[in-house]
Amino acid sequence: MSPLALARAASAAGLQMIALTDHNTAENAPAFAHACERFGICPVFGVEVTSSEEAHVLALFADPSTAVDFGRVVYESLPDIAFDPESYGDQVVVDDDEMVVAELSKYLIGASSLSMAELGAMIHRADGLFVPAHIDRASFSVWSQLGFLPPDRYDAVEIVGRSDRIAFDGFTAITSSDAHEPEQVAQRYVSFDAERPGFEELHAAIRAGRITLHGLTE
Repeated sequence: MSPLALARAASAAGLQMIALTDHNTAENAPAFAHACERFGICPVFGVEVTSSEEAHVLALFADPSTAVDFGRVVYESLPDIAFDPESYGDQVVVDDDEMVVAELSKYLIGASSLSMAELGAMIHRADGLFVPAHIDRASFSVWSQLGFLPPDRYDAVEIVGRSDRIAFDGFTAITSSDAHEPEQVAQRYVSFDAERPGFEELHAAIRAGRITLHGLTE
């Protein structure tokens, strides 16, 4: 699931925008920018953070350097649990040519010491979008961990299915494939009307609630 493989799969699926949201790091954001340029896709740069509540939170940014800086703060907040590549594969950083330039030593699936509220404040200071991830899932979601959506300035909430059990509290719902393999890209996606694909256009569509959801499970 390299940046280039992700961009290639997105192009084949006909997507015009796609976000890379690795767990608790954004070190591959620069290579992702290059891969998206190669395929004519508008990139969004993000991180899927595991908060101290063990709920997943999406942080989405317009440029790779902001995402990398945010990701490094998150990475430093992770516990010092060594990653075991023999059991879980590699945690690598690649360059524009897909050559491995670094390996991350901390276990990226652990929980950050940063709370959802702290993460939200950090994301907004960096002009990013703050989105509780897959809130209707039975694990690693705000509803599975806390049983409710804490009051905060969310820009949207992400869902994966059609359900009336989960309250969105007035926030715009978005969805994504949350792909961990290229074949999963575009299983779920959003569409919106704009003159061109772009981060500000996405943000404006979310603010106005002009988002159409595709591929939700029943």
